[in-house]
Amino acid sequence: MIALEGVTKSFIHHGNEIEVLKGIDLAVTSGESVAIMGASGVGKSTLLNIMGSLEQPSEGVVRFRDQDIYAMDEKEISAFRNRKIGFVFQSHHLLPEFNALENAMMPALIARLTRNEAVKKAGVMLDRVGLSNRLTHRAGELSGGEQQRVAIARALVMSPELLLADEPTGNLDWFTGQEVADLLFRIMNEDKVAMVIATHNERLAEKMSRKMEIAGGKIL
Repeated sequence: MIALEGVTKSFIHHGNEIEVLKGIDLAVTSGESVAIMGASGVGKSTLLNIMGSLEQPSEGVVRFRDQDIYAMDEKEISAFRNRKIGFVFQSHHLLPEFNALENAMMPALIARLTRNEAVKKAGVMLDRVGLSNRLTHRAGELSGGEQQRVAIARALVMSPELLLADEPTGNLDWFTGQEVADLLFRIMNEDKVAMVIATHNERLAEKMSRKMEIAGGKIL
């Protein structure tokens, strides 16, 4: 479904070039789950951003169903990202002035669905993540686990084919983290969504179809 071919990524820091990724080759099939592990700073988040069309590689190609993502123009990339890819981050990034329903429906509104369609889609997803009784609560009125559940509902509201999660349990206590991980796997299996997770959580990684590590800019 998505394939990276010879992907490199370099940054300039104080006049010096730092090569974070060095020729990454990676393919993920539909419905597959992949854990990306490694020490802080090795490029896990950078790799997810490149896969998700948020950050262009210095070299290499990223194909989604044989289409070169970075050959598209900015408008096409934005539309592709909105409909095909869902993101869950360590910090939920909810908009504090909006309630759970309004946060979850944002991608649908960006996709120019009608407000009624967006409300319906978001309501269904929030029910699936166990928050049907918290629709009108703002982010500050929700627990950490509930906020991450809203973020998951938002990521999946457009029924993406690929879910990218960057340390989705990193800011949660152990028990809540387990609940969130179980929720991700349940929805992944029900909807046949491919999932790539960057994580330090060994328990979470062990549940994935594949587990790999980044070290020295390469995948082991």
